[in-house]
Amino acid sequence: MTTITSDTLRKIYPLSKNIERYAGALDKAMRECGIDTAARARVFLAQVGHESAQLNRVEENLNYSAQALRKVFPKYFSTPQEASSYAHHPEKIANRVYSGRMGNGSENSGDGWKFRGRGLIQITGRDNYVAMSALMGKDLTVWPDALLMPLDACRSAALWWKAKGLNALADRLSGAGERKIFGAITKRVNGGLNGIDDRWEIYQRAKTAIK
Repeated sequence: MTTITSDTLRKIYPLSKNIERYAGALDKAMRECGIDTAARARVFLAQVGHESAQLNRVEENLNYSAQALRKVFPKYFSTPQEASSYAHHPEKIANRVYSGRMGNGSENSGDGWKFRGRGLIQITGRDNYVAMSALMGKDLTVWPDALLMPLDACRSAALWWKAKGLNALADRLSGAGERKIFGAITKRVNGGLNGIDDRWEIYQRAKTAIK
């Protein structure tokens, strides 16, 4: 059974400022969810490492400039003037881009901001908070900021990973098909291959650190 220590994490996440804050919580959450073999731990930490910027970010950053809004969310900001009125107002941006989907109410409901991405694998949208509440045994719709706390940030990621069947995929990581399986795991985590090179680099460090 693989144990995750501060020393292990320092080798995997050299840019992290929060190793001590998360080491114990990560080890506990991973054991709870069966992410306890070398193969499973390596790829889980690679994915979590990218998603959380090496444990430095557990909350979605929605502080976009007008130019960035037009690039990232063109569907919601069709004119420069519209983008400018929302620029650098994270709460307004969240309520706009997440309204009417993922179980969220209208823009005026405030659900977009209330249920913005939190945790090491960012849980986003009312429906996903409800689903995670069932897995965690606590009502995150009442206190969504629980996912900013170290143990709940780690547990939400590990429970989500287990629920998505990613332990079974991780068990197939070996040999010539390793990169292909890694890509399949990335798609399940991210919906695409965003950040695949960074995820792979972290994975290589994890393979050295976890034997």
